[in-house]
Amino acid sequence: MFSQVLLMQVAIAAGVAVLATGLFLAPLSDQLDDQAMRRALAIAQTTAAQPRIAEDLTSTRASADGPVQAAAERIREASGAEYVVIMNKQGVRWSHTDPDEIGRVVSTDPSDALAGRRVMEIDNGTLGRSARGKVALRDTDGAIVGAVSVGIEYDSVRARLIHTIPSLFAYAGGALAAGALAAYLISRRVQRQTRDLAFSDISALLAEREAMLHGIREGVVALDRAGRVRLLNDEAQRLLGLGAEAIGQPLDAVLGPGRTTDVLAGRVTGTDLLTVRGQRVLVANRMPTDDGGAVATLRDRTELEQLGRELDSTRGLIDALRAQDHEHANRMHTLLGLLELEMYEEAADYVGEVAGAHRVTAEQITEKVHDPLLSALLVGKATVATERGVTLALSEETTLPDRLVDPRGLVTVLGNLVDNALDAAAGTRHARVEVAVRTEGPQGRTVVLRVRDTGPGVPPEQRESVFTEGWTTKEAPTHGKRGIGLALVRRLAERQGGSARVGAAPGGGAEFTVVLPEALAESQPFAPPVGPPVAPSATSEETR
Repeated sequence: MFSQVLLMQVAIAAGVAVLATGLFLAPLSDQLDDQAMRRALAIAQTTAAQPRIAEDLTSTRASADGPVQAAAERIREASGAEYVVIMNKQGVRWSHTDPDEIGRVVSTDPSDALAGRRVMEIDNGTLGRSARGKVALRDTDGAIVGAVSVGIEYDSVRARLIHTIPSLFAYAGGALAAGALAAYLISRRVQRQTRDLAFSDISALLAEREAMLHGIREGVVALDRAGRVRLLNDEAQRLLGLGAEAIGQPLDAVLGPGRTTDVLAGRVTGTDLLTVRGQRVLVANRMPTDDGGAVATLRDRTELEQLGRELDSTRGLIDALRAQDHEHANRMHTLLGLLELEMYEEAADYVGEVAGAHRVTAEQITEKVHDPLLSALLVGKATVATERGVTLALSEETTLPDRLVDPRGLVTVLGNLVDNALDAAAGTRHARVEVAVRTEGPQGRTVVLRVRDTGPGVPPEQRESVFTEGWTTKEAPTHGKRGIGLALVRRLAERQGGSARVGAAPGGGAEFTVVLPEALAESQPFAPPVGPPVAPSATSEETR
């Protein structure tokens, strides 16, 4: 590439030098011709202005030793002209450089000069090609008595032109040398910037780059040093919800404020940073470039996060079932002992007590929460809480009709809040989680969720950070990263025009409150009958 660029630039510089030289020489020849003709005309006018010559022309005969010839030769020698010819009105020469031509008619037409007009021309005569100037010769009364023709040797004009060419070529050569040096320096710079790649290599790399960027299933965003979007491949447009018109725009303008913008702009540093864009969970990595910009890659972890959460739910359910199996075995052993001891009444009371405890919990939940998905979620969470040594209770104010507009969204919100509360309360003294679900508003369409726990609580300075993507105090699970649940809770609440906040619970611990306006449909006088609650295992995947 270095040699190709150098040769092209030297060829351009040489072409420009030749063109400039030609453009300079073309008018120079015309200018020299014009100067010679004007000089000849000036000599002719000076000669015709002498009254003695007109008087001698009319009073003497044409001869080689006459006064007119003597005056003409004196003027020719003094001015450096090739010839000074004085003629009468019939065109007969009274003077000439060659004495033999005196008395003969001139070889070119003198009618214009004899008519009183000035003549400037390049023409051929008896002495060859010359630059000529002709004027009329007048007597003291102003009458035309003849004409004066002065010639400048054309070879002298050509010699001046030829004499100019070497110096002109010297200037052109200097300009060409300077251009060649500049071309060399520019080519070296291009060579360094392109890492000595050939044009074919650059073209191939560009084609491969376009194919790779638009073919990979990973978003790529390139930014310049001013923070403007320089490149946005197809996957990045899909993940960020942007179009091709975002290219060239500032990142803050096209994405708006938020964690995603901060991560891509480099205001949040780290590797594999989690962020939420719309309903998508993204993992972002950012790498600065040498020109002051940066390239960020985005991976869609939405499905992976969902699978991970389902895996966590499944593991939790398996642990609960394993614990229930152990508890069931213990109860069977107890019942067998009572029967072997022939304590039949005590055995009957024990079976009724065990069965009634689970039935009472389910009945209490379904009496207050009429939505089948939400009630099934709470029944399942109550079982998990019992196995973890935490009491899960519904507040007295809890009441929720079966008119939810988006039950799955509410299950996601409540499931995340309960899971976090169980994690915070587990292992504490008198561990307890209290859930309150109630309706508010003039038409009773606003749902307010409140989850309290007896855990360590959230410090005031971190109560906004807990809703940020990637923020967590827990160890990362084997399937990925934490710090998404509460961010999704706030995102779902804000999408419905609501809010999510955290404060201190009475007696210690944390209290999360989520307000969802218009979460309930308008009440109807004749609603269809409500079916039985869905089993907890059917909704375990919705809890996160």
